[in-house]
Amino acid sequence: MWVLPEHRSVAVGVDGSPNSMAALRRAAREALDRHARLDVVRVLKPGDAPAAGPLRTAAEWLRLRRLVAHAIPRTQHLTTRLRVIHGEPGTTLAKAAAHAELLVIGARAHSEHGNPLGGDTVPVVREHARCGVVICADHTAASSENH
Repeated sequence: MWVLPEHRSVAVGVDGSPNSMAALRRAAREALDRHARLDVVRVLKPGDAPAAGPLRTAAEWLRLRRLVAHAIPRTQHLTTRLRVIHGEPGTTLAKAAAHAELLVIGARAHSEHGNPLGGDTVPVVREHARCGVVICADHTAASSENH
């Protein structure tokens, strides 16, 4: 019987956006190829749900579970850990992936801040991550917008 070493993991940030779902699919392939656990992380910003607290966290965990079930075929035997963490997305994802071999994140095609990689999260992750980083985009959404 094959056993996963505890330290082998691929982390991915997922918020339900098309780009994060592309990142989830890529991270699942990477985890399978590496015989590693898939750590799926949902980051809630500090001001997202101040009053809802534990109920919001539980609801987001259930949503994350549905997203993973939808994105990863049941035929893939993959050890998966779901985490909902409160904090700023870039630094929180980098910290969540501190012991991972790889961190996979999605990036918006356009940023209101002029960042060609999209948003504030990507540069922060690139600066703070202690592992390799893969940045994904959902190319099917972009190609359907161009038609």
